[in-house]
Amino acid sequence: MNFNGKRILVTGADGFIGSHVVEALVRAGVEVRAHVLYNSLGLWGWLDHMADDVRGKFEIVAGDIRDPFAVAEATRSCQVVMHLAALIAIPYSYRSPASYVETNVVGTLNVLEAARRHDLERIVITSTSEVYGTARFVPITEEHPLQGQSPYAATKIGADSLALSYYSSFKTPVTVLRPFNTYGPRQSVRAVIPTIIGQIVAGKKKIKLGALSPTRDFTFVEDTARGFLASACCDAAVGQVTNIGSSFEISIGDTARVISELMDASIEIELEEQRLRPAGSEVERLWASTDKAKRLMDWRPQFAGAEGFRQGLSATIAWFRDPANLAHYKTDQYGI
Repeated sequence: MNFNGKRILVTGADGFIGSHVVEALVRAGVEVRAHVLYNSLGLWGWLDHMADDVRGKFEIVAGDIRDPFAVAEATRSCQVVMHLAALIAIPYSYRSPASYVETNVVGTLNVLEAARRHDLERIVITSTSEVYGTARFVPITEEHPLQGQSPYAATKIGADSLALSYYSSFKTPVTVLRPFNTYGPRQSVRAVIPTIIGQIVAGKKKIKLGALSPTRDFTFVEDTARGFLASACCDAAVGQVTNIGSSFEISIGDTARVISELMDASIEIELEEQRLRPAGSEVERLWASTDKAKRLMDWRPQFAGAEGFRQGLSATIAWFRDPANLAHYKTDQYGI
């Protein structure tokens, strides 16, 4: 499938990854309908801060992914949906698990039903590496067992399974894209990379973090956005789960050291208890196999390995160092 003559709905378009996907689609010449969470202020999240070559070149539809009628209306006259709307903060899922079920599971159901009603040509469902839990083997392939170690992860497992059941039951043209830990400009400072950068930019010498030993496969957001476009175009990915990652593993502690080196900062790391997950909920190791993405979608990370990670971090640091960007954040407090 190609995008010629297609209108693509992006849910969660006002968020971190969603806004980058909208950018990538607009720059590829695609007609985009951006679904944002309704609010009385008329704010569009990160879509209010797009570059000049993107601003005003997409349609906005405000609504709520939990509302099946609104979702059905938003999908009308679209051919493709990239479904990114979700609650993603793991600590908040301990406090408000029902909201995660309503948004992540019921919201995905609403998208799937709307896709059936309007006979859409492709639905890309956003998964997460958190569904794997702590790695039982590495690199993690798509055949790795699923382990819901947090309410967030459990709801994403449910949403993924629901999507694939629609493919099996109704031949709904679903593909499940499973990004590993995405980072980059516009990410929330509740995530580890922005919280390290934000504290250093704010002049802190003592950086407050949670567990330092877990490892992650950090994927630069431009690579993740390219993965969405590749997934939507790939007929062979229909009915499949596909990982995308950087194929590089690094601990949280080492990540902090690389960032401090790139920022020419001398830091001391302090453990803050509220940043720790419950012991059984911490995912200790994530490292992606991207062989399937290469085979099916001809997708490869451009920010790969240790050097690619440093390049992505440098771009992220430069963005957060801009006072106009940093003004959107509260770096002096921990938000779940």
